[in-house]
Amino acid sequence: MSQADQILSEMQALGTPEKATHLSKFFKTGKGEYGEGDCFLGIPVLGTRRVAKAHLDTSFEDLHTLLESSWHEVRLCALLILVERFKRKKTTEAEREAIYHFYLQHTKRCNNWDLVDLSCPTLVGGYLLNRADRSVLYRLAESACLWEQRIAMVSTYTFIYHKQFDDAIRLAQHFMTHRHDLMHKAVGWMLREIGKRDRPVLSAFLEEYASQLPRTALRYAIEHYPEAERKRYLARK
Repeated sequence: MSQADQILSEMQALGTPEKATHLSKFFKTGKGEYGEGDCFLGIPVLGTRRVAKAHLDTSFEDLHTLLESSWHEVRLCALLILVERFKRKKTTEAEREAIYHFYLQHTKRCNNWDLVDLSCPTLVGGYLLNRADRSVLYRLAESACLWEQRIAMVSTYTFIYHKQFDDAIRLAQHFMTHRHDLMHKAVGWMLREIGKRDRPVLSAFLEEYASQLPRTALRYAIEHYPEAERKRYLARK
């Protein structure tokens, strides 16, 4: 039995039909919805994390197999293995680079917002944090794939955490006219994170762009402002 088969077997034992039904609805798997056709075993994230941590030395070959799975939680498990391996103290820079490039080769398998959000801040943001060349973010931003676009935006969370705001600001500007609600939420979330660390930077952005931001993005961005300021920005829409 391959390690991929072993992981799949362990995960299948954890799932329940009731949870699978709930997750299918939560992640919008119906016809025409953003997660159309995705399949769930019905496993809480904590259960998937436990399996991932027990298999941190899974080969890239087996991880590729897992990422090709039709089961959402199996793809998530592969991504969490990559994240945990990337963060290990004993992981070398060469190994982190290999993980980063492997991830970029499989971004289209991060095909729901949780798969993106639980992986890219570490695997893309963490890798690029101390590197000057972040052009990959802008290539992803130009992709026709919603999930690669979200990876570009949400990866900046790591930069924001370290008070590096420029890329998040540029990408927020780029995505202001995006049609999809999931990108509106991602933009607003990253702007809100900037505001937590440097309110004047966010306020300067909002003074210029509040009227152009989608309402969902704006509401996310101003969540921690006093009520009077929230009303002032919302009135610009």
